[in-house]
Amino acid sequence: MPSQAELDRRIATIRGFNRFYTRQIGVLQDGLLGSAFSLAEARLLYELALRDQPTATELGKELSLDAGYVSRMLRGFEQRGLLQKTPAADKRQFLLSLTAQGRAAFAPLDARARAEIAATLGALTEMPQRRLLAAMATIEAILTTGSTRRAELPFLLRPHRPGDMGWVIGRHAALYAEEYGWSEEFEAFVAEIAAKFIRNFDAKRERCWIAEMDGAIMGSGFLVSQSRTVAQLRMLLVEPQARGLGIGRKLVDECIRFARQAGYRKITLWTNSVLRAARRLYEEAGFELVREEPHQNFGQNLIGQIWELDLQVRSTPQAKRRPPRRT
Repeated sequence: MPSQAELDRRIATIRGFNRFYTRQIGVLQDGLLGSAFSLAEARLLYELALRDQPTATELGKELSLDAGYVSRMLRGFEQRGLLQKTPAADKRQFLLSLTAQGRAAFAPLDARARAEIAATLGALTEMPQRRLLAAMATIEAILTTGSTRRAELPFLLRPHRPGDMGWVIGRHAALYAEEYGWSEEFEAFVAEIAAKFIRNFDAKRERCWIAEMDGAIMGSGFLVSQSRTVAQLRMLLVEPQARGLGIGRKLVDECIRFARQAGYRKITLWTNSVLRAARRLYEEAGFELVREEPHQNFGQNLIGQIWELDLQVRSTPQAKRRPPRRT
């Protein structure tokens, strides 16, 4: 634990950064981005535009806002013709969506936000832009992990940085050769996926998480864009000495969280039946096995599997699952 003097210094540093950043993004103005909306209203409007028919409860949880405050803002949106409600299966809830008027109100706000961010980035060269984005992702990863309500986790999830893809490729190749007897063909397969990720990386719709313990890499997980509405979970790996600590579960959870945030409707993944531990993680997270097919690759006779998670279904992972379709 830091001394009281050191703690005070750290608190002052964070408060100083908060003051700087609120000025930087203009949240102290009466209306955000020159609009008639407050910061809270603009964030609520953004979530309504991003999500597919959320409930008020879901919005309040996402924004960490009091339920009564959210209800008052939603009532105001409805009175202004920006919001429409549809009864949910649970009669106590309503599914919410923006009206055409609501989307028209959101469009210029979204455009101004994009323009301001583009201007901020435009003032920087390529390398400072990359450093800025990496620093933001690091802050998000640390605070997301740090805010968990479980016991403090012994690992940290961070975004990828130069050199990480070499680790991902090398450890996949070595571990799968050692544990399953897969050939160098698998190393080439992973290298192609990693190269494509780096070449086509879209920070708004794709992520790589690297799990670290005491500065050493212990795992990885990727979410990549397959289409406008479908994301794919790829290259999930946890080192043998770090298994059982919840790293794999946390990596899967982060992929799902980010996919919802990015507006995807479904996550898909391809795995093989011999990867039993990974399959348990996917099933616990709510994925369903929808198709499997024998194939001969990586020097082995394998059964490939396609798993999917419908992000629009509001059900628990323990819900009844349909049987897989065999091909």
